[in-house]
Amino acid sequence: MHLVEHRKHHHITSFQVIILGFLSVILLGTLFLTLPIATQDRQGASFLDALFTATSATCVTGLVVHDTATYWSVFGQTILLVLIQIGGMGVVTIAVSIAVISGRKIGLMQRSVMQEAISAPQVGGIVRMTEFILKTVIFIEMIGAILLAPVFCSDFGLVKGIWYAIFHSISAFCNAGFDLIGIRTPYSSLTSYATDPIVNITIMMLIVVGGIGFMTWADIYNNQFHFKKYRMQSKVILMVTAMLIAIPFLYFFFIEFSDMDFLNRLWGSLFQSITPRTAGFNTVDLTIISEPGLLLMIILMLIGGSPGSTAGGMKTTTIAVLCASALAVFREKEQAHLFGRGIPIRAIRNGATVLLLYVVLSVAGAMLISGYEEIPILSALFETSSAIGTVGLSLGITPTLGILSRIILICLMFLGRVGGLTLVFAALHEKEISGFKYPEEKITVG
Repeated sequence: MHLVEHRKHHHITSFQVIILGFLSVILLGTLFLTLPIATQDRQGASFLDALFTATSATCVTGLVVHDTATYWSVFGQTILLVLIQIGGMGVVTIAVSIAVISGRKIGLMQRSVMQEAISAPQVGGIVRMTEFILKTVIFIEMIGAILLAPVFCSDFGLVKGIWYAIFHSISAFCNAGFDLIGIRTPYSSLTSYATDPIVNITIMMLIVVGGIGFMTWADIYNNQFHFKKYRMQSKVILMVTAMLIAIPFLYFFFIEFSDMDFLNRLWGSLFQSITPRTAGFNTVDLTIISEPGLLLMIILMLIGGSPGSTAGGMKTTTIAVLCASALAVFREKEQAHLFGRGIPIRAIRNGATVLLLYVVLSVAGAMLISGYEEIPILSALFETSSAIGTVGLSLGITPTLGILSRIILICLMFLGRVGGLTLVFAALHEKEISGFKYPEEKITVG
């Protein structure tokens, strides 16, 4: 019993370390962004603007109160890029990577925290996994920058083009959604590259690869095309990811963008089916999308990416587990399963809790913002879902919001990045496992 309690306490401490790590990075980033050198006008940002932007970058969201290209200086943009990289890989992953590179010994506590950070099934092999993640991240972001460089160098010149290629490659891979194309039209995102195949394909591939998770990469690397050898979680992630790209694509292609020419329709539908899953870029003006289309994007933003990835949201596995559980109920089966493997009841309980947290917090935040700002509830819900899903898509109202609304979005972005259960577990770390069970009594649901 004492061993169980000790392990539980150690487990919870890991969550606290993750939260404190993110808070520290956000605070440091905020201080840097308030410096005069951080802005184009050399006045420095206000504390609230800096806090909002630092939180958005560290939580790889992409919601902004100022256009990134026209408001922040190169120094400010560099700070944002560092925050995005730290937030995308995870504070713990970065810290362990630095320790590995410097040759320092990684203790059991650090291994345990790293296990939580990347959703690894076990502590063993964490150091090797960290080295694999670091090498893979550098390689993928470098390839992305190389592919984007010819386009951006042609449009903005050699030096600025290389900088833009690096910035957008990291931002896309980390599912951050920050862009520098506002130099043409503020807050325009990638709309000027709506039909450019190189930009579209590169950004979309970076988003998807960054959003499937580090452990899924390892499975693909180790087992290649032998799908049957993958872990159940990797199979679920790849299956759900494919479905969440294909189904929205068909909706956008045949319903939402049916009046566009074929090329705009094709690229627009594909890009907008991928980007709501926490990426934050857009190639189509979102204000032209109908209310059903916006509602679909809200659902995709709340679902998000996969565990142990650069993406946020409830996670693809959460939706898969809950759907499998519902299917088991419909079929009157005792156990939910996926790919021939039973799903632990703890996973179903956690999934239901996460769903409830995300829905309640996004709706409650939307109600507060809608009432306070006197804007339509759907517009407010789009912003809060974007924040808690760490997406960054916006209908253009974020820069106009007041102090209370910005604070709400800051809290939602932070919660969306560290995870709702992480905050709950960290807050309840003093509770002990008593082994006590309440007597059960039948209750009717549904």
